[in-house]
Amino acid sequence: MDTTSHRGRIWILTDNSGKLIEDIDTDQIYHNAFLHITELAEMGQYALGNLEGWKDFPKKAQPGDIVAAGRNFGAGSSRQQAVDCFIALKVGVILAPSYSSIYFRNAVNSGFPILRCGGLSHLVAGRKIESGDEVEVDFVSGKGLNLSKNTSFYVEPMSAVQRDVFHKGNLFAFGRSFGR
Repeated sequence: MDTTSHRGRIWILTDNSGKLIEDIDTDQIYHNAFLHITELAEMGQYALGNLEGWKDFPKKAQPGDIVAAGRNFGAGSSRQQAVDCFIALKVGVILAPSYSSIYFRNAVNSGFPILRCGGLSHLVAGRKIESGDEVEVDFVSGKGLNLSKNTSFYVEPMSAVQRDVFHKGNLFAFGRSFGR
């Protein structure tokens, strides 16, 4: 993929009080009851199926949507399906202040755009970004723009390696590119 930015509708994973949900673990993202499913195309229907208030997300999500969550997104196991379910739904990018190291690495290795946005909780609390807003993020400069509210924000840009893996499609394709 040659793009250096993404634009889409954002889903802010909040609780009933409107605060970002933190420490969303891989079992909440993709329940272990569905680990027997191996076809990527079938995984999307189970995304966030164990996260209270978000079980209907797969029915509402559209290709290109952006998901935003609280700190330590993807905590828990090294469950690859917790990344693959978003790929299956064609989610465009995930934003969070921080990720578990394993989840982050799985996403990068899969060529899936995942970016840190340290100020996300302040943006949500100040209502500068809300679910349904159209947002654009630049993977290289780190510039974020909420097009619906004409406000800007910052995301940590992709590292050069993350960008290279993303552009090649995944870590295996990136590795094969060195042999040619």
